[in-house]
Formats: sequence, C-alpha cells, structure tokens
Amino acid sequence: MLKKAISQAQLREWQLEINDISAEFRLAIIFYQVNIELSIDVICTSQNIDKNTQQQHESSVLQHLKATLTHNVTTLDQHSCVYHKLIRSAQGTIIGVISFSTQEKPPSEEVLNQALSAMQIRIADMLSNAIRYYISSLTIDSHASKPVSLDVDLQSFIDAFEEHIWVKDTNGQYVSCNKSVERAWRKSKEQILGKTDFDLFDQRTANEFIESDKLAINSGASVVVSECEEVDVNFNKVWLETIKAPISNAQGKLTGVIGMTRNIAKHKEAEEQLILAASVFQNAVEGVVITNSDGNITEVNQAFTDITGYSREEVLGKNPRLLNSGRHPKSFFERLWNTLLVQGKWHGEIWNRRKHGAIFPQKITISAVLDKQNIIQYYVAVFADISAQKQNEEKLKNLAYFDPLTQLPNRMQFMSLLEQEVNHSHRAKKQLAIVFLDIDFFKHINDSLGHVIGDEILVELAKRLSYALSDFDVLARLSGDEFVIMLPSIMGTDSVTSSIDRIRSVFERPFILDNAQSVRLTASMGVAIYPSDGDDHDSLLRNADSAMHRAKLDGRNNYAFYTESMTKQAAEQLKLQTALHQALVNEDFYLMYQPKVKLSDLKPNGFEALIRWHDTALGQISPAEFIPLAEKIGLIWDIGLWVLKTACLQGVEWLTQGKTFERISVNVASLQLQRNDFVDKVRSILLETGLPAKHLELEVTESCMMNDPDAIIRDLKLLGAMGIALSIDDFGTGYSSLNYLKKLPIDKLKIDQSFVRDIPHDTNNTAIAKAVIALGHALNLQIIAEGVETVEQADFLRLNGCDLVQGYLYSKPRLPQDLNEFLPTIRNSNLPNEIKVK
Repeated sequence: MLKKAISQAQLREWQLEINDISAEFRLAIIFYQVNIELSIDVICTSQNIDKNTQQQHESSVLQHLKATLTHNVTTLDQHSCVYHKLIRSAQGTIIGVISFSTQEKPPSEEVLNQALSAMQIRIADMLSNAIRYYISSLTIDSHASKPVSLDVDLQSFIDAFEEHIWVKDTNGQYVSCNKSVERAWRKSKEQILGKTDFDLFDQRTANEFIESDKLAINSGASVVVSECEEVDVNFNKVWLETIKAPISNAQGKLTGVIGMTRNIAKHKEAEEQLILAASVFQNAVEGVVITNSDGNITEVNQAFTDITGYSREEVLGKNPRLLNSGRHPKSFFERLWNTLLVQGKWHGEIWNRRKHGAIFPQKITISAVLDKQNIIQYYVAVFADISAQKQNEEKLKNLAYFDPLTQLPNRMQFMSLLEQEVNHSHRAKKQLAIVFLDIDFFKHINDSLGHVIGDEILVELAKRLSYALSDFDVLARLSGDEFVIMLPSIMGTDSVTSSIDRIRSVFERPFILDNAQSVRLTASMGVAIYPSDGDDHDSLLRNADSAMHRAKLDGRNNYAFYTESMTKQAAEQLKLQTALHQALVNEDFYLMYQPKVKLSDLKPNGFEALIRWHDTALGQISPAEFIPLAEKIGLIWDIGLWVLKTACLQGVEWLTQGKTFERISVNVASLQLQRNDFVDKVRSILLETGLPAKHLELEVTESCMMNDPDAIIRDLKLLGAMGIALSIDDFGTGYSSLNYLKKLPIDKLKIDQSFVRDIPHDTNNTAIAKAVIALGHALNLQIIAEGVETVEQADFLRLNGCDLVQGYLYSKPRLPQDLNEFLPTIRNSNLPNEIKVK
C-alpha cells in the first residue's frame, strides 16, 4: 500500500513540501491513499486546515473517484471548488489522490474552466510524478539471474592478478604461485614450487612466514599478517600488505594456506588524505554540510553546530530545509537548483534560521560531487556566517548616507535620490518640487539653551516633518538647521502649496523641553520646480536655496517660489483660500436662479440655483475659480449644504407667497456624493426647511461614478424614492458610461453648453445633440439644453425634440425678487401662460 511504501523521513519531507506550497499559493492541500475498495486514508495535509475543509475534501474526493470510474468526471462539489490530481500505478490503478482548494471564496461558474491555473497544475504534476517515481523505485525484479559457468583453471585465474598470490600445502611447501610472485622474488616457478620458506629465504624471514601461516590457520579466516614499507624491483618505496587464509577441502579438512601480497601505497595515501581532510573538516571555521543525492544530511562539522545551534545528531538524515528562514521566494531556490544541476556549483548569499529562531545571512558555496559516470553522489555546502559583516556594512552605509542625529538621508543620499527622480521625471514628462527649509533664528536656540537642547529640537522636528509628509516624499537634513523636501510627481502649484501647508502646520505646536519649557519656531521655505526652475539636481537645489533666502528677506515665516510669477500666483491663491474660509463663516455667498422653460410652449419649468460670491476686498469672484478651490481644501461639503438649505428656504418662501414652480435644481459635487451621510443630510434639510421633495431636483455630474459607483447608485435610488428628481449635468463631458447610465434612477439628461454653443453650424455638435436627445428619449428621460442664446439654437433643439432649455435667450440668472414673471401665482389666473423670448 502507498502509505506503507513511504518512510517516516520521506513523509516528513512531503509534509514540509506541502506546507511550503500551501503557504505560497494559499491552497489547502490533502494527500490521500486510495485503497482497493475505493476507501481513502489521509497520508499528510497542509497545516491550518480546519475540520470543515477536511470534510469537504473527503466528500469531494470520494465523489470524484466514483465519477471517474463511471466516466463522468467532475471537480466541483456542492460546497466549494476542490481540485484533484489522480496518482496511478504503472498498470493504471488509482493508488492516490492529491486534492487542493483555494483558501479564498470559490470561483464563479464563469471562470470555473480556468480554475486550474498553470501553477496549480505544475504543483500537482510535481507531487504525483515524484511519488510515482518513488513507488516505482521500490519494485524489485523477482527473476533471479542464472549462474554463469566459466572454464578457467586455477593457474590462469591467479596469473590474471597483479597482486602476489601463492599456495602452500600443509607441509609448508609451495604448490602454486602466479607470475607476479616470480617477478617479485626473482625466481622461476620451477625454483619455487616444492620448496619451503627455509629453502627460499633466510631463517628470520622464513620463521616470520611460518608464524603468519599458523596465525591464519588458527583464526580459521583471512587475516592481515603484515603491513610494511618495502622497495620494489625498480627500487621504489612501496607499502605492502600481506593477507593469508586457510584452505579446506569439501570435507572441511585443512589442505593448505593461500597468501596474497598487494601494494597499498594508494590506500595509504588516501588514508592520510582522509585523516588530513577529517582534521580540516572538523577544525574549519566555515560550516560544512554534506548531503546525499536525495538532499538528506549525511555529515556536518563542528562549525555548523556553532553557527546554527543544531547538533550533529539533530540534523543527520534531515533535509537542510529545516534551516529555511522563509525570507526567499520559491523562485529563488528554483534558480539555485537549476544553476547547481547545470553548472555543478552555486555561490551566493542566503538568509537561514538558527535553532533558536533568529535569522542570519550566510555566504555559501554548494558543489555537486560526481562519480566516474558523472552521476551526482553528494552535495557539499560550505558557508560562513556574515552577520557581523552585514552589520558593519550597514553602519558604514548609515555613516555615508544618513545624518547621524536625525537618521534622515544626508546631502549625499538626497542628491543621489534627487538625480534619480529628475531622470525619471524627464522620461515620464512629469514635474517635481524641491522645498528648502531653514528654521528662523535657530542660532538663538543654540546660543541660549545649548547645542544639546538644539539637537533635541532638531530630532523632534525631523519626526514631525516625517509624519506630515506622504510615503512618496523624501525628507533630508543637509546641515545644521537646514532641511530639504522632495515632492515627486506633483500636479502643479496647488499640490505644492497643499504640501507646504502641511509642513507649516508642524510649527503650530510648541516644542516642549525637558524642563517643561516650551519653544516656538518658525521656518522660511523656498520652492523650485522641475523643469521650469532647473533641469538638473544641482540647479534645483541651488534655486530652492535662493528662493528660501528671498522668503527670509520678505520677513521670514513664509515661503517663496523661485519663479516670480509662480510666487505671485501662490500668494493670490493663499489669499483666496483664506478669504473663502472667512466667507463661509460670514455667509458672504448668495444664490441666483436661472429659469428653465418648456421648449414646446415656453412655459416656466423651475429654476437652477447658482452660487455667487462677492468679497469686500477681492470683489466679485467667479464660481469657476472658487468652486475647484473649495473642493481641494475640503470646503465643498459645507458650501454645498449651505446652497441646498438656502435654495430650499427660497422655495418655501415662494410657496408661502402663493407662487408656483416645478422644481429648484441644486448642483451636487462628486465629493458630496462620496460622503456616507449625504442622503441623511438631504432628508434633514427637507424636514428642517419644510420644502416638499417634489419641488427639489439634484443635478449630479458623470464624474461622480468614478469612485464606488455601486454605492452612488444606491444613494441616488434612496433620493429618488424620497420624491427628489435627479438629472445628469454636463452629459457627454465626463465618465459617459452607458452601462451605469441605464442603472441610474435619473429623470433628465442635460446637454452641456459646449455642445449647444455652435449649433446648428457645427456638424459635430449638432450630431452629438441629436444623439443625446435620441438616447435620452429611448431611456424615457427628459432632455434639457443649457446655454441657449440664439433663436437658431432654440429652433434646432425644438425641431429635434428637446424638452427643456435654459440660457440667456430666455433669462440670465436673477435674484429671487426679479423672477416674478417666471413665478405664476395660483390665485391670479390672468398671468400670461407663455414667456416671451428676450
């Protein structure tokens, strides 16, 4: 059975492999044995599989096996997507199954055919093929080979050996010898056979030979009787080893002694080399690991134990994977093994884990040891712990590239990063900004409180600045109290001023010293923008420094752009931003209303509320100027609610006066719709003001669908359910997704004035206007055109079925008291039913 065929060591290796694959690809994996009766037993599973997942896998595997046998294969059960890889024997019998499922939610039916990704197939094939190979390696050929008989006599046999071989009878007489003996003893066979040792050698040598014969006879087995250094016939020193063994006949009776002398010089040399290698192996400073061809550890040295913390006994037979730190991806080891198998050696750095859990870097060389047939027999890995080297490198790197006080990048590091970013901006045709920051009068801090306190303030300031900047910005300390910030990929002056506002905010809080004394600081900043203020890193930093000095000359505690025109523009925007905040507090805004009329009979059909702003110092400011600014600085929410409430109050006032109108439309910004409480705020304003929802219309732009369209559609449906009319403003200039348009609960489409302006003379605009009208009517929507200023435009729109219009042809935006002609009174039936074209 499959389970019995796998050893415990192999099973542990499979468990580690399955855990690695499970973690990397987020799979739940179970390896089953399939029995003859089609029952299944678990061999191993990936870790952290809950009981429910195990039950799902088991149910799915049994279902899959049954379906496979009935030729109705499926991989999907009723609960989750579980995939299977069958393992068959050479005869085609199913002996195992690997099942695996994703740990995320099951894939939909649409992507079911793609559920087995290429990587999952590779994993399953790798596992099944390896198991099949292992099982096949256990097969033993039961056909024993037949014995082979050779017609060879004893003399021919012993003459084939280079070793000296001779045979004596029980009387000590030589009865046989080979040619090597003749050459070594310098005697012919006739001079040797029939003689004893006393006949051939001196008495001392003869006695030694006879004693060694007795030793072999008494031991009853082959024994090494001598080992000595001699001189051969060529007067070369050689090591000789003599082995003797008793000879017995079939009845077990002693018939003589056979002896053999061989040159063991190579063995002696190898032995000395082995002793030397063993000494070097055990005393080497580097760790050494030797594994067999299967990757299991066969030997380690003392340095391995000293470095890793594992003893020799703990790792023998284990896979070096037990040292895995988890820091390298699987692709790293795939490249390593590919190089090792192709080139026979791999050298590099690896992070491994010690026994107590700490990870450490090591420089390692792994070599494959081949036999004479170039088959890998062993792998030898020699490694050194380079933790101290890495720490020293890190210290040197910090000294070279980072400020030792604040740990921020220093000038060298910053200039390198700036040069890289300039090159990137040049290729991408993007802008970047450099902000040069200098603390005002910081010398007074050092002179009065000392440099230690000054350093503490600098460290605290560095932390504050780091928190105020985004992850993409780069903050560095150049020297003393000078800092520099790189703002990559800016969108223009607005994004720079926004970042500067965040930087300036860090100086709003005082710096608290150890003695509870507080110090307040200000800073002067200069800004240079690539590429307008410099086309390389040196000129950018130099020009930002110049702009910083101009900011100091202008009174400190402010900032200046290197380009004068940009400085003025930033100052004007800052002034407008400040005034906008104050206008919201003082309620300096007011609303004007532009009438809408039916194109068929020119009867009034409601109004569009339009915000206006008049500042006592700046004068009349266009909405096209302050509305985008309000969106950037986060005021659009409060301004939008003010417009909605004011328009509702105006509508209630008109109704109280007995005047009638269809609806007042209010523009809603995309940022307002993105707020989770927008629907609640609209409902609250309607309840607070008392305006019936049937008199309110909200105009939204297509761009509102860019962020979370499903949530926007949900909120618009809630607003529509309240009785509020909804229209798409500036249709055709934004997102323009027909897929979402058909889902929106809207009542009207508004043709943008950019398409109305040149009709009927511009063929493109006339085509667009016709298409929008046709599209809207096909969706049962009313069509309203804005910006109608000529009779020709009105006639064209009327001829093509446009429902409503607004524009200067009928009326400019007016104050509420100037709209009486568009506000019929219920009690006065003598008011004209039509509005004359102005």
